[in-house]
Parts: sequence; C-alpha cells; structure tokens
Amino acid sequence: MPANPENIINRLQKWGACDVADGLSKLKYPNGGFLEGLTMYSPEFQSGETKLIGQAYTVKFVPKTDEAAPKVQGDYIDKIPSGAVIFISQPLPDVNAVYGGLMSLRAKTLNAAGVVIEGRVRDLNEHRALEFPLFSRAVGTTAGGEVCRPSEVNVSVRLNSDVQRAWIQPGDYIIADLNGVVRLPEELAERVLDAIPGIVEADEKCAEGIRGGRTVEEVSKEFRGR
Repeated sequence: MPANPENIINRLQKWGACDVADGLSKLKYPNGGFLEGLTMYSPEFQSGETKLIGQAYTVKFVPKTDEAAPKVQGDYIDKIPSGAVIFISQPLPDVNAVYGGLMSLRAKTLNAAGVVIEGRVRDLNEHRALEFPLFSRAVGTTAGGEVCRPSEVNVSVRLNSDVQRAWIQPGDYIIADLNGVVRLPEELAERVLDAIPGIVEADEKCAEGIRGGRTVEEVSKEFRGR
C-alpha cells in the first residue's frame, strides 16, 4: 500500500535537500536524485532558509510549431492541486520565459508549495514580493507564447541537460533549498526517510570528533565505516 503523501511530506520537513540526496545515494539511486542546473531565485537568490517540499505536478511545454502535440484545455495554472510543486519542462532552445508573475499570484492563491522551472522565468520582483518559492534554470525578459505552449499536465517530463539523464514523474517528491533540487521517487520515499537519521547521526559524531582534534580519516572510518 503506498505511503500517505501527507505523512511523507510532514516527515520530510525535518530534512534538507542534501539529507534526502544522501539517503538516495545510500540506496544507490543515480546522482542522489539531484537535478542539475536549477537555482533558487525566489524569495531570495541563493540565500535564506527557504525549503520547498511537495509532490510534483508536471507541465510539459512543446514548441509552438508542434501542431501534432496535445493541447491543455483551459489554463494549467488554474488546475494546480493544493500543496503541489509545479514542475515545468520547457523545450530547447529556451530563450523566452515560460513563467511569470501572474502565474505565481494564481499558484499562491491555490496554495501551491512552489514552482521549479526547467527553463526560464521572468518578473522576479513579482515572485519575490509574493515570497513564493521558485527555482529555475535561467532568467529571461520575453514571454514564451511566441515560441512554445503548454501541451500536457501530469505526464513524465525529461530534464533538459547535457550532463545528466533524468525523468520527473507526477507524484514524485521534490525537495529544494539553496543547495539545489532533489527528486525523490514516490516508491522510495519511506526507505529514504528511514535511512536519513542514521546518516545524520554519523555525520554529527564525525563533526564532534573533528572539533575534538581528530582527523577526518579517523572519524570517517569509525562512524561512516570508510
């Protein structure tokens, strides 16, 4: 029986992106779930205690010239579930922005947890005024309507990366802070949460030993087994 999402999210609140990545790495999950190239832009740029946690509600954009691709009925932003992390996949080349201030205004009204844009965002001052958590690959000035459009929601989307192959599935847990964005597959959530406390405890013992004058080699061998 799948774990209760509310319970998983409550348990994740205690941990940061690095903790979840460590848990996934212990399970030999590729890259510890890290999604490269995504940076915190709001409510501050790479600063503060902001932590974004929630299940992914994916939005796939396609080039405007792709007439064969499906079309979203209505506006996807009006369909965001409460507590969700909007995960937007923008096709390359991503010169224009696919997300702006009005979208965050609506998303916050619907109690979305935040947004991750695998592409460009604009209107940074508006997102920051809302104190809305936002992570993006880059910033732009021009709206995306001329070059791309939303095609599907709650489908698998691929990370547009030259150095990493990763897919984001609807319902995956997204954990993001100033260290970066981590994708926690829904089916691994409980195992990762069970693994994290032991990893954190070992790190705390290592830190205590180092403060007491011991070497990293010594404490790593004793507390981390390496």
